Amino acid sequence: MMPVGQILSDNVRLLRAKATRPAVYGVLIATLAVIIGTVLAAFVSYGSISAENIIKAQSSNVALWVLDLTPFAFALWGQYVSTLMAYEAGSMVMDQTQALRTRTTALEYQAMHDATHDHLTDLPNRILLLDRLEQALHSAQREKRKLAVLLLDLDRFKEINDTLGHYQGDRLLKHVSSRLKHVVREADTLARLGGDEFAVVLHHLATLDDIHTVVTKIRKALAPSYMLDGLNLDVQASIGGALFPDHGTDPDTLLQRADIAMYTAKQEKSGFVLYTPQLDHNSPRRLTLMSELRDAIKNGELSLRFQPMVDSRSNEVPELEVLVRWEHKQHGVMTPDEFIPMAERTGLIYPLTLWVLKHALEQQMEWRKIGLDMGVAVNISAQTLLDPEFPDQVTGLLAAYDVPTERLILEITESSIMFDQELALHILSRFAEMGVRIAIDDFGTGYSSLSYLKKLPVCQLKIDKSFVLDMLSNENDAVIVNATIDLAHNLGLRVVAEGVENAETFERLKSRGCDALQGYYINYPVKGENFPAWYYSAARSGGGANNLASTT
Repeated sequence: MMPVGQILSDNVRLLRAKATRPAVYGVLIATLAVIIGTVLAAFVSYGSISAENIIKAQSSNVALWVLDLTPFAFALWGQYVSTLMAYEAGSMVMDQTQALRTRTTALEYQAMHDATHDHLTDLPNRILLLDRLEQALHSAQREKRKLAVLLLDLDRFKEINDTLGHYQGDRLLKHVSSRLKHVVREADTLARLGGDEFAVVLHHLATLDDIHTVVTKIRKALAPSYMLDGLNLDVQASIGGALFPDHGTDPDTLLQRADIAMYTAKQEKSGFVLYTPQLDHNSPRRLTLMSELRDAIKNGELSLRFQPMVDSRSNEVPELEVLVRWEHKQHGVMTPDEFIPMAERTGLIYPLTLWVLKHALEQQMEWRKIGLDMGVAVNISAQTLLDPEFPDQVTGLLAAYDVPTERLILEITESSIMFDQELALHILSRFAEMGVRIAIDDFGTGYSSLSYLKKLPVCQLKIDKSFVLDMLSNENDAVIVNATIDLAHNLGLRVVAEGVENAETFERLKSRGCDALQGYYINYPVKGENFPAWYYSAARSGGGANNLASTT
C-alpha cells in the first residue's frame, strides 16, 4: 500500500495542475491588456502606432508600468491560490479516507462481535462458546485438569413469555444474565445459547464440590423476585452439569450430556443434576415422546380418569376432577407428570386442554343420559387461560354437548392469575358471566395477593395435598390447612382438600368444616365408564367416604 504522504503529494500535484490552468488564462489576458493599453497610449499621445511611439509611450507613462506588472501578479496569485486549494482539498480527501477506514474497521469489529455474541444480553453465543470450550479442553488436557459445563434452563419461562409478551420476556432475560455475570468468575465463560437457555464453562476445578458451590451461588442469585410491570415474578433455573474428562472429551458430547442432566433436573424439579450414564436412556425417550404427543392428541391415544370430590356434610359426590392419561403403545399408561411439562414447553398444552374439555363434557353428556348429573373440574394452564379465544372455545363445547355451564369448573393456579392480573380478571369475569365456576388449585403453593383474590370471581379454593398429607404429624401443615379453611369461608368461598388418604385425615378435615374432600381414601381416579358402578355402590354402602377403589 502507498504511504499516506505520497498519496497526498500526488493528489496535490493533480489538483494544482487543474487549479493553475485558470491562472494561466489570467496571465494571458493580462498580457494582452498590456499590449492593447500600450498601443492605445502610443496612438493617443503621438497620433500614430509605431515601434518608436510605443517605446516612448511605455517609457514615459507611469500607468503602463503598473499595467505591465499585472501578468506577474496574476501568475503569483494563481500559483499561491492553486497550491493552497490543492493542499486543502488533498487534506480533506485524506481526512475523509481515514474516517472511512476507521468506520470500516469499526463495522468489521461490530460484525465480528455480532457473529459471536448474543444481541440481547451481549453474552457470548453458541459459536463463541464452542470455540472457547474447545480451547479450554485443550488446555485442561495438557494440564490434566478437570473442567465442567453447566446448562441452565429457566423454569416456566415459556409461560411467562406467552402471558406477558416477548418484550417482558426479553427484559427478564436481561435481568437474569446480569445476575449470572456477577456469579461467574472472570476466568469462566457465561453464554446464552438461545431462548431461556444459558451455559457456563467452569475452569480450574479442584474438587466436585466446586461445581456445587457455583450452582448454589447461581440459584441464590436467581432467587430474589423480578419486578416486571408491577408483578413480582419468582424464576428459578433447572441446571445440568457434565465433567471433563469423566463424561466427555469434546464440546458436543459435554453439551449433550449436560443437556440430558438439565432435562432430568427439570423433570424431577430437583434444581441441579450432574450427568451419570444411567440418564442416557431417558434422552431418546424424551425426544421420541415430544414428536409423538402431537399425534397422540390427534389420534385419540389419550384417556380420562375422574376422581370424586365428596361433600363432607351430605357424603354425596357433586363433582369430579378430570385427570388425563396417555395410553402409550410402548410405555403403557403415562401420568400427567410425565408429559404435561413437555406439552407446556412445546406449545401443545392448548390443544391438549381442548381435547380434555371436549371428552370430559362428552362423558358428562353420557352420564346425564343415565341420571347422573355431576360437575367436572378441569385443570387449566396459564397459557390456556390467558388466550382471548379460550372462552369462546368453551362456550362452543358446552353448547355442543348440552352441558349446563354451572356443571363445569375450571381449576387454575395462583401463578397463572398473577402473570397478567388485568387480563386474567377480564377472562375470568367472562366465564363468571357465562355461569362457569372457577376454583383456585394448589392454594398456598404459589404467590398471590389476597386483596386481588377478593376481586376474582372464584367460587372455591383447593388446599394442596402437600399440606394435607402430613397435617396429622406436622403442626405447621395443620395450621396452614386450618387457616386456609377459615380464609376461604371468610371470603365466602367453598374449600376442597386434596390428598385425603386415611379415615383420620378425613374426619379431622370434616370436623374443621372443610366443604369437600378428595383423595385415595375416597377413591382412586377411575375411567368414565367405571364411575357409575362405583357411585351406586358407594351410595348403597351409606356414602362416598369409604375406600371403594376400582381399577384405574
